[in-house]
Amino acid sequence: MSDDIFIGGGGLDYGTSQGLTLKYANRHGLIAGATGTGKTVTLQILAEGFSNAGVPVFLSDVKGDLSGLAKSGTPEHKLHGPFTERAAKIGFADYAYHACPVTFWDLFGDQGHPVRTTITEMGPLLLARLLELTEAQEGILNIAFRLSDEEGLPLLDLKDLQALLVWIGENAKSLSLRYGNVSTQSIGAIQRRLLVLENQGGAGLFGEPALELADLMRADADGRGMINILAADKLMGAPGLYATFLLWLLSELFEELPEVGDPDKPKLVFFFDEAHLLFEDAPKALVDKVEQVARLIRSKGVGVYFITQNPADVPEDILGQLGNRFQHALRAFTAKDRKELRMAAETYRENPRFSTEEAIREVGVGEAVTSMLQKKGVPGIVERTLIRPPSSQLGPVTKAERAAHMAAGDMAGKYDAPLDRKSAFEILKARADKAASEAAMSEEKAEEGGPVLREFNAGRRYAGTRVTRSTSRNTRSAPGFGEAMTKMVVKELTGVTGRRMVRGILGGLFKGR
Repeated sequence: MSDDIFIGGGGLDYGTSQGLTLKYANRHGLIAGATGTGKTVTLQILAEGFSNAGVPVFLSDVKGDLSGLAKSGTPEHKLHGPFTERAAKIGFADYAYHACPVTFWDLFGDQGHPVRTTITEMGPLLLARLLELTEAQEGILNIAFRLSDEEGLPLLDLKDLQALLVWIGENAKSLSLRYGNVSTQSIGAIQRRLLVLENQGGAGLFGEPALELADLMRADADGRGMINILAADKLMGAPGLYATFLLWLLSELFEELPEVGDPDKPKLVFFFDEAHLLFEDAPKALVDKVEQVARLIRSKGVGVYFITQNPADVPEDILGQLGNRFQHALRAFTAKDRKELRMAAETYRENPRFSTEEAIREVGVGEAVTSMLQKKGVPGIVERTLIRPPSSQLGPVTKAERAAHMAAGDMAGKYDAPLDRKSAFEILKARADKAASEAAMSEEKAEEGGPVLREFNAGRRYAGTRVTRSTSRNTRSAPGFGEAMTKMVVKELTGVTGRRMVRGILGGLFKGR
């Protein structure tokens, strides 16, 4: 097995082989370029190369084109004919058509196996980012997570969080003494954001069975790494959900995978398409977290490749950590475009044979300005590279082909049926039902002259009222203080105030608090 992934031909006549060294593939990368310049094909051939080297891949299919990785290309395909000529031009003697091992995933469960996580695993920081909460609202969310831990209320899906927020609102006054101001307005705002997320289809992301990371890091019987494709064409309608899910997945990999140092090849390669969505309007705390993950996750054997239209979309602190670069054409129509093009060119190690800035402006479709890490992790000299053709089908598979592939895969049936076990919603509902039932029983006893009434009747003797069996209504003396008090208490016990009193005696919805 080769130590490099063949990328294409470089140099003036494209005769010089350009490759990505597997040993340095976990030091991250960037695929950039304007729309229609060939970023998707570059992503496709990189996924094929990693898979052939036994490295699992996770990528998002924003346009629906990458599903073709599951099917072999053919010479008869209208787009594959010129590929044979290109392979010969760049000296790709081993070029052959073949399919790749693929698993389809989908947050909505339509075009792939469902992908779920729990509210608890998502955590308050990422959830606040997903819901676009203010600082005060994020504080309420942190209180909810704290109460979940302290009270043993698992937060698995949206209805668990919604139920807990309702309880927090009902007990805002007492909780404010412990955690600071708990505003019902903030709780209402969070509930509205949860409703928006639910309407966007985001409720399907939260629940069980939750995704196991090991299922993303599999190999087929031939030792080829599994290519995990997340259907994202529909998901792009909710860009916040898309970006937050991928960031959560990256964070989970960082937290759960062990340290491996500098492996001979990555354990997993993660492609983050439409990367600008991650950083747009993101709070500094979130950008700092991404930077930390990008800096440290390579020691876990994970390579992260950001895909975007312009390198300027990625913050400089993160851009500086992306060692392997594939720069497709950038257009310079405005002064701002020219400035960004110049800045992009300055990040490469210069080649004395041509101007990097002019090359970025002039490269054609399927061609890129590339720079790969070389020995000891030193950036390579920039080259104009003609990207090799893919071996799998260029373009999407049909719905029938996708469905058949999913039914025959290892993940068939594992995540398809949701699991709704006992969690915060069910626990709170059971407590509320029990409290309501006990309150109703207490009211019935009060109406029937039960122990509560007898106690008050017994107290009438101390008020000077004489009660005997022979006492006639017509001859009874005027009601005394005790009798008046009894009537008032009975009335209150059978009214709204009485129900509140009984709930207070029973300890409310949370027993023992």
